[in-house]
Amino acid sequence: MALTGPDLPKIPQPLKNIQQYLTVAAKHGQRDNVVSYWCRLYALQTGLKLSTKTAEETSFLLKLMDWLEGTKKKLHDNEAITNEVAAQAHLENWALKLFLYADKNDRASNFTKNVVQSFYTAQVLYDVLTLFGDLSVEASQNRKYAQWKAAYIHNCLANGEIPVPGPMKENDEEDEPVEAPNDDQDAASETTNDTPQNIPSIPTNVPAAGIQSFDSEDSTVYKTEGGANLSVEQIGKAQKFIKWASSALDYDDIPTSIMNLQKALHLLSTGEELA
Repeated sequence: MALTGPDLPKIPQPLKNIQQYLTVAAKHGQRDNVVSYWCRLYALQTGLKLSTKTAEETSFLLKLMDWLEGTKKKLHDNEAITNEVAAQAHLENWALKLFLYADKNDRASNFTKNVVQSFYTAQVLYDVLTLFGDLSVEASQNRKYAQWKAAYIHNCLANGEIPVPGPMKENDEEDEPVEAPNDDQDAASETTNDTPQNIPSIPTNVPAAGIQSFDSEDSTVYKTEGGANLSVEQIGKAQKFIKWASSALDYDDIPTSIMNLQKALHLLSTGEELA
């Protein structure tokens, strides 16, 4: 079911920094309700911190809050909307897919708008993932690298320069950060200026590439002891089992915790799920 976004007025100036999250949410509205919902929730929480409490800002944030409450009720049967563990696994999986898609094409010198957009969106999703706590070391590195790469490739293309693929040998990650989107009232509208501020459409077929780190020239794929490859989806599912196991311990539910740990271990060892 495709989500209809909230009917929001023009974003007040003090809240401009949340526009990037509303833009990514709008661009996912027709294809991924989970990403769309959590990006708007992150926008709300960030907006509440930025707000100077004017009537205009309060009205804007209340409309966004009403949409979130209504959407959560409407999608009550979607586990990744109602359960934070499932939501985190879903967002981690999609952020990693986008990152790997962009990294693979960048290393192959395919410097397209979709590569800039994918790095940019991955960085936004890693921001959103902080809703669930501190990022892992890998996720933090991916976020920083994606932010730098999106700005770097965009600036090179804008200046007629050819970007250097992969990491800089000098480990120069201090380029200017990706800016928030402009003040276009319709976050989902098409623009003629294809910049990180106005990102193109989300790529429709991002491959579930093998897990790899940006600081290595060689693609590294996770393999089980039996020689089977683990996909990004399977890694995400194992993470979900582990988080469920941890959540169960919070309620002293040891049997459920053991069951989920066994499922995670079996999946990571064999590449197959327990029945």
